Amino acid sequence: MNLWLHELRLLLRARLTVIALALLAVLSVAAVVAGMAEVSRQRAAIAAIQTAQAEDIASVADYVDRTKDAGSAAYYSFHPTWDAPSSLAFAALGMRDVSPYILRVRALGLEAQIYDGDTFNPELALPGRFDFAFVLVFLAPLFVIALFHDLLSGEREAGRLRTLTALPRGGAGLMRRRTLLRLALLWVVLAAPFTVAAAVSGVAATTILLILVMIAAYLLFWIGLAGMIGRLRWSSVANAATLAACWLVLVLIAPTLANVLINRAVPISQGAEIALAQREQVNHAWDIPREQTMRRFYANHPRWADSAPLGPEFHYKWYLAFHQNGDESVAEKVRVYRAALERRDATARALGWVLPSVGMQALLTRLAETDLEAQLAYQDRIRAFHQRLRTFYYGYLFRDRPFGKADFGFAPQFEETVRG
Repeated sequence: MNLWLHELRLLLRARLTVIALALLAVLSVAAVVAGMAEVSRQRAAIAAIQTAQAEDIASVADYVDRTKDAGSAAYYSFHPTWDAPSSLAFAALGMRDVSPYILRVRALGLEAQIYDGDTFNPELALPGRFDFAFVLVFLAPLFVIALFHDLLSGEREAGRLRTLTALPRGGAGLMRRRTLLRLALLWVVLAAPFTVAAAVSGVAATTILLILVMIAAYLLFWIGLAGMIGRLRWSSVANAATLAACWLVLVLIAPTLANVLINRAVPISQGAEIALAQREQVNHAWDIPREQTMRRFYANHPRWADSAPLGPEFHYKWYLAFHQNGDESVAEKVRVYRAALERRDATARALGWVLPSVGMQALLTRLAETDLEAQLAYQDRIRAFHQRLRTFYYGYLFRDRPFGKADFGFAPQFEETVRG
């Protein structure tokens, strides 16, 4: 124990070590604070939905109650959907930084509503918002380099290595103690802020323990790399330069090049193209006989085929029917687009077996439910809710039932998924 305390005192007397540890601690605290602030902002925005929704529906209900027209209710009513952040989202914001987590939808064509603001960025290899994942994946290796690049070479250059090797409990044992001490200190300044924030956020204890192990494993990779470079008997400056080059390649250059190759290997059209194609189909419906639109709709939805024929006047059931036809016309495009996104995502995740930085980021975003998989799951919930909305309004439109103010209370409500 005295040896360990002695090594700790020697380590903390080094100004570079103290500065590096203090700076990493500040960055870790700042990252978790920033992440928790962003998650808090998102939760506040979601919590404010219901009040705004009640005001909007009240205004629409006053208008619709005069005409009793279900079509007007369907056309003018927006219904909120949201994707609440998980308790761990503060640590790895992932795609929540670039993809919508609140979407208000109407009972009209859904695909255009989903893809209008398409901002998917499924590649996991590029840096994102300043959060704990960013500090761990991109910045922590630099501090490992600062503390380990001269572990052996520094003693050799100072002329102390042979003496230290000859001492009792010196040599390899001494280097192991110094390595473990540095590892422990780096791990603590990363793990302590994360653990406090995770506990406050209600993250499960098993998840916290898993991430603490992941932090140690990631640090060990970089420490092992520094140890391999140190055995080459180069100077401390050469070691630092080589390790910095390794960081540049493994953390920035290789993931970026891999990202470019993935994009070329799995080409994807923009989601906005799906929205445009859906709108073209919707606009085309104004130029063709209404009976043609209704025949196509009834063929896919025979449940409503016994509805009364259209008269010469405008009827919202025709309007909503061609919106649904528009959605169904791009269903294959949506399937192909989604499958391509999933292939890109799977390929990017596979890089994690080769590039630890990509693997660590992918694991953190998966645990935090802020990755592409979580975004697609949110879209699935939107689609399921939208189908309930359509069925609700169709029950009035295709049966010519009046829709009054009280009927707004029977409209489906979006169901929030319980997040861990």
